[in-house]
Amino acid sequence: MKLEIDQQRLNAEIETLAAISDAEPPAVTRIVFTPTDLKARAWMIARCEEAGLAVRQDAIGNIFARWNGADPATPAVGTGSHIDAIPNAGKYDGVVGVLGGLEAIRALRRSGFQPKNSIELLVFATEEPTRFGIGCLGSRLLSGTLSADAATKLKDRDGESVEEVRKKAGLNGTLQDVKLQKGYYKGFVELHIEQGPLLERGKISLGIVKSIAAPASLRISIEGAGGHAGGVLMLDRKDALCAAAELILAIETAARSSGAADTVATVGVCDVFPGAVNSIPSRVGITLDIRDTDLGRRDAAMQKIERASRDISAKRQVSIQSELVNADAPADCAPEVRAALAESCRQHGFPFLEMVSRAYHDSLFISRIAPTGMLFIPCRNGYSHRPDEYAAPEDIARGALVLAEALARLSG
Repeated sequence: MKLEIDQQRLNAEIETLAAISDAEPPAVTRIVFTPTDLKARAWMIARCEEAGLAVRQDAIGNIFARWNGADPATPAVGTGSHIDAIPNAGKYDGVVGVLGGLEAIRALRRSGFQPKNSIELLVFATEEPTRFGIGCLGSRLLSGTLSADAATKLKDRDGESVEEVRKKAGLNGTLQDVKLQKGYYKGFVELHIEQGPLLERGKISLGIVKSIAAPASLRISIEGAGGHAGGVLMLDRKDALCAAAELILAIETAARSSGAADTVATVGVCDVFPGAVNSIPSRVGITLDIRDTDLGRRDAAMQKIERASRDISAKRQVSIQSELVNADAPADCAPEVRAALAESCRQHGFPFLEMVSRAYHDSLFISRIAPTGMLFIPCRNGYSHRPDEYAAPEDIARGALVLAEALARLSG
């Protein structure tokens, strides 16, 4: 079997998909189920059908494109990622795993390889949390990590529910039918840019992921008392924004003091009411993302944050309420999938680094129902979720080649 990746075609497809965007180049914005996202999904389905794959969608919009193996009744070998993108993002996050996965399958077909187990490309729906406030919605439902009932209650900022939005997008069926049974996949591999600097710094071609960090997300609301910026004396104030600022710094301290570099915490949203230059903020809403590869360490940091919230509330005489959006457990990647990736790297003489994924991915949830692994390629400066995100075409092609080899080993 001689495998060859069509690097020129793969790079051209990445550029074409990047042009389907609600942002000016080089930025990419594709919020799930918007007209732009639906156009990108239709384009992706057409590419899969051109490759001779059998395509279906489920009720939440996960796209499955299958190359039937010699024994279609056996569990499939899966690969894939996502194509939705946060506002002002780059063109490689998720897309490398989808188009790289498609090219890996095409390369296997061109080589004359005949899989025993079917090989399936999976394009996950709504991996980014932008629209519904929770990431990896498609894979959460596939794995049963999130119930269909809980998913139907999610709403976007305009108050539209998941049910309303998906049906407007032409997705029928019930969310209860999305969940896959254990044993559906023999193994699953996600190709992805690292979203960190380690591979580039070490001049290492590829990363094989050992474990994936566990995220937790909270919405925190702070209620104080408003008033005229000139009329309320400083000693009489219950400024919600000042309390929020103190809490944000306490969150940073809790993460920094965990004793491990893998503990990270981010406040990415801060909504201030009423938002006038001469009015004391009476209400603030912030979001907290905190994650770690160690569940106990992450939860200990969350406890520190909770204690800080109580202290700040008492000191500043404001109300601080937290709503837990999600709290997921970390995942270890399957030894057999890691071995298939390592053997594929060695076959081609590609150096690789065993590493952890501090970002979380759909693979975190697929690992609940199938042996799962991840393959990282370098990205320039470790940048991601920004317009200057970049992965070199030769690195993408190298990742697709190793992915193709691993899929062949797993589906042998």
